Amino acid sequence: MPGPLMPGPPMRIALLGTRGIPANYGGFETFAEELSARLAARGYEVTVYCRKPFPQPRYRGVRLQYLPTIRHKYLDTLAHALLSTLHLLRHGSDVALYCNGANAIFTALPRILGMPVALNVDGIERQRKKWNRLAKAWYLVSEWLATFCPTVVVTDALAMQDYYRRRYGKPTVFIPYGAEVGRVEGCETLAKLGLEPGKYFLYVSRMEPENHPLEVREAFERVSTSLKLALIGDAPYARDYIRRVRDTRDPRIVMPGAIYGAGYHELGSHCFAYIHATEVGGTHPALIEAMGRGALVLYRNTPENAEVAGGAGIPFDPDDLAAKLRMVLEMSEADRAALGQRAMDRVRQRYSWEAVTDAYEKLLRELSLK
Repeated sequence: MPGPLMPGPPMRIALLGTRGIPANYGGFETFAEELSARLAARGYEVTVYCRKPFPQPRYRGVRLQYLPTIRHKYLDTLAHALLSTLHLLRHGSDVALYCNGANAIFTALPRILGMPVALNVDGIERQRKKWNRLAKAWYLVSEWLATFCPTVVVTDALAMQDYYRRRYGKPTVFIPYGAEVGRVEGCETLAKLGLEPGKYFLYVSRMEPENHPLEVREAFERVSTSLKLALIGDAPYARDYIRRVRDTRDPRIVMPGAIYGAGYHELGSHCFAYIHATEVGGTHPALIEAMGRGALVLYRNTPENAEVAGGAGIPFDPDDLAAKLRMVLEMSEADRAALGQRAMDRVRQRYSWEAVTDAYEKLLRELSLK
């Protein structure tokens, strides 16, 4: 763990490229909140650039800098990252951490002016079905830009670290995503949704094609069980696809939209099993978070998901999810509990937020001294 701060003004850290905090969208936003709050608690002056206004200038000890954006599927991230970068150049920081590989081009500007920059590239975004050809081409170009624009590249999965090494010969710093460990007791959200503890399968993700909520729903509909399926999530630019996901008459299926905060923690703590069907990206926060709550997890068998699960879950392929759901229903309670405990232990040992913060603190302090 890094040592105490040096005497003098606190080191200034800027975090750019997410929608901002408090987290109410996805993995990068949760990452931004958990990391920035912990760094602030350790004495750093942390600023997170945000797209949505917040009533207070600070949140959990973190300074919030709100800037406008262009609300458009293909321009939202880039427009806000550009404005954030211009603001950063004007006001300065000792070190900057960008999220999202699409923002690689913007990391060159502060670096040219002598500001060290780290870029968390996430997964291979160009593989997502929601992007058109131009957007996929931009992500491909951004992968290349990431190899020389920022001072250092951060990958949150060993599979992604290997990808950048093999394709571009680019060494990266591996720092995984984090999660809390332990179940929460509350069940208020379950009651509102008509769910009972231990009597529902849980799926949480943005409702986009590469996350396969439709396939999860259809597989569950082929399984004879009194348990329910809670499909939790939303997406700002996927209305037509979400309508297809919601097109069911099965009364066992509950789809309330996105749920964050305490309600999300309750759902992960009391599910019968958690289904993770995402196939694109690096380390998926929802999978780690479900494991941290001690849930029995079924995960789509990709290298990134298998890396996270580490033998503490049950893999499935696209054509056998229904069979795996039936298998889990037939497992003994002791066997299910053992897998859940193994998952929780793995998160505690490998993916704790404190360990993640230690790694980023060390990296950012080293960059600031270069």
